[in-house]
Amino acid sequence: MQTHPEPHVSNAGTKLNWLRASVLGADDGIVSVAGLVVGVAGAISMAAGEYVSVSSSRDSEKALLKKEQEELQKYPEQELLELAAIYEHKGLTKKTAMIVAEELTAHDPVAAHFDAELGIDPNNLTNPWHAAFASAFSFLAGAAIPMIAIVIPPPPARVPVTFLSVIIALAITGFISARIGKASVIRATIRVVSGGALAMVVTFGIGRLFGV
Repeated sequence: MQTHPEPHVSNAGTKLNWLRASVLGADDGIVSVAGLVVGVAGAISMAAGEYVSVSSSRDSEKALLKKEQEELQKYPEQELLELAAIYEHKGLTKKTAMIVAEELTAHDPVAAHFDAELGIDPNNLTNPWHAAFASAFSFLAGAAIPMIAIVIPPPPARVPVTFLSVIIALAITGFISARIGKASVIRATIRVVSGGALAMVVTFGIGRLFGV
């Protein structure tokens, strides 16, 4: 009776290793490219949204400045009284407030009213392009951290490495934002880190719940 020879174990193991490497390579390629595409698309979307938002704000500021200039030309006395009332409301006496308003108006009426009434510096209006580029760069920098943490480590370590890297990145952003805003560093960092950690835990839990 003729029997079929069993496949050589080493050949079978080699094929399995080759297949495993191919699958993991394809997986990494898909994740890397998809992450890159999503990151770039997200950055463009953020930049476009920020540009539109800041442009609208800038247009509103310009409209307010134009309206104030027209009122100063048509109703100078009423605007002077309005300016004095603003300083009186801030704590000055009626007499002192009028003196301050008159002196500021004599020096530069437009600048005086822009600052007191509108709180706008006409020489320092918001720039939509600066906001757009800053938003896009920040988005890419933030997206690169979890992307690198997912692609580089081996599969078993991806989740913990990603979680840890994101926590560190959130702590850094919380620290920077607190220093810029001159707020409590510890409070801001804890708030940012706890919010991000909670979001990741909930997302991971939902994924495990549905077997993803």
